[in-house]
Amino acid sequence: MGSECTWASFLPTGLGCCSRSTRNSKMVSSPVVTKMQAIMQKEMVREFLAEFMSTYVMMVFGLGSVAHMVLGEKFGSYLSVNLGFGFGVTMGVHMAGNISGAHMNAALTFTNCVLGRMSWKKFPVYILGQFLGSFLASATIYCLFYSIIQFSGGHLTVTGPTATAGIFATYLPEHMTLWRGFLDEVIVTGILQLCLFAITDKENNPALQGTQALVIGILIVVIGLSLGMNTGYAMNPSRDLPPRFFTFIAGWGIQVFRARDWWWVPVVAPLLGAYLGAIVYLVFIGFSIPRRPQILENSMKYEDRRTPVLPKTMANPPTTPTPVSVSPANRPSVRTVPPLSDSIHLEHF
Repeated sequence: MGSECTWASFLPTGLGCCSRSTRNSKMVSSPVVTKMQAIMQKEMVREFLAEFMSTYVMMVFGLGSVAHMVLGEKFGSYLSVNLGFGFGVTMGVHMAGNISGAHMNAALTFTNCVLGRMSWKKFPVYILGQFLGSFLASATIYCLFYSIIQFSGGHLTVTGPTATAGIFATYLPEHMTLWRGFLDEVIVTGILQLCLFAITDKENNPALQGTQALVIGILIVVIGLSLGMNTGYAMNPSRDLPPRFFTFIAGWGIQVFRARDWWWVPVVAPLLGAYLGAIVYLVFIGFSIPRRPQILENSMKYEDRRTPVLPKTMANPPTTPTPVSVSPANRPSVRTVPPLSDSIHLEHF
C-alpha cells in the first residue's frame, strides 16, 4: 500500500530497466553521433573515404569485367574489359572528384606530391584508402564469382589454361620479357599522366565542365584498346598490388609473386612513368602557354599561403600598434601598400 506505483512495476521483469537504458542510450547517442559527424567532416577523413569508395567502385567494375571474359566465354571480351575499367574510372571520378580529386592511382598521388600540388602528409592517407578499396573489391568479386573454383577444377592456378589469378592482377605474357614489360608500363603510364594534365589544364584546352569524368573514362578505354596487349596496362600500383595480396591469401599461394618475378613492375614502373609524363607536359606544353594573371577574390586564401612576414625569432609579436603622430611636413615618402582586400594578381599553373 505504502509503496510507490509506477509504470515500470506493471512491465515484465527486466523490461522497465530496458526502457530506462533506452532513454539513457538516446541521451548518450546524441554526443556520440555529434562526435562521429565531427570526425567524418575532417578533411583527411573525407579524402580517405573518397579514395576508398572511388577505388572500390572502379575495381568492382573492372575486375568484374575480367571475370566475365575469363569465366564466361560468351559473356565477356577484351573490349568489355576496357569498357568496364574505363567507365569504372568515370564513376569513381563522379564519386570523389570534388572531395579528393579521385586519384584512385598511387602513381598519380605520388606525382602530385612530387610536383608540390599536394602535401606529402596526405600521401599515406590516399594510398591506404586506395589499397583498402582495391582489396575489398577483390574480395567482392571473389564472392560474387565463386565459380572460379569450379572453373579451375578445384585448384586455384596462376598459369596454364585454367589460370584464374589473372582476374585480379596482371601477369606478363610469354611474348614479353621483364624489362620490355617494365618499359611498356613506364610509357603507358606516362601517356596516361600526360593526357590527364591536358584534360584538366584550364589554361590550355580542357574538357568541358561536367564532362571530365566521361573524357577520362574514354581515355582509359583508348589506352586499353591501343596499348593494353603487352602487359595488361596496369598503370596503377593500387590496381595491381592489393588484388595480388588478396589472391595470395585466398588460396593462389606464393606463386602470384613468383610468376616471372613480375609483381614489382606494376608497382615501380607506374611511379616513374607518371612522373616522366608530368615533366614532359610541363616542359613541352605547360611552360609554353602564356599564363593569364588570376585575381583572387578571397584574400584570406592568399594570406594563408604566404610565407611568414615576421622573423622566426619574434615569438610574441605585438597585438596592438603604438600610436605615433607624424606631421604632414615630416612624413617620409613611403609608397603605400595596397590592403589585403584589394585584388591580388598571381601567376600560377
